[in-house]
Amino acid sequence: MAKKYFFKFVSEPKNDLLRSIVGLACVGQAISDGHEVSVFFAGAGTRLLDEEFIEELNQEMGPDSKFITQLMENIIANAVLYCSFASVKSTLGYSEGDGALIVPDDQIEWSGPPGVIKLSADSEVQLVY
Repeated sequence: MAKKYFFKFVSEPKNDLLRSIVGLACVGQAISDGHEVSVFFAGAGTRLLDEEFIEELNQEMGPDSKFITQLMENIIANAVLYCSFASVKSTLGYSEGDGALIVPDDQIEWSGPPGVIKLSADSEVQLVY
């Protein structure tokens, strides 16, 4: 039976690349298993929406790996994405409408703490990375 999963990426992914990879892999598994998946990127976790950082994670998987890029493409296509605009600005220096993220602005639900509280309350399973 499908469940509602809520994943939140808020920690600095540069501090633990493997933790970020494991978190993204868990999102991918929840999607593959047919669950309803919401993902919120906040704080330094917004770095996972930066193409250069995704390339860094790919390299962690191996010199020619595109595993993380493919994982993110699956997540973008099959999960509902939420993001803190203020976090993107403070972490990455990008403004809404810059087109600088790996996902188009119109495919992200822009939110903040109220969105996090609602998503966590509405979900059955919460995982935070």
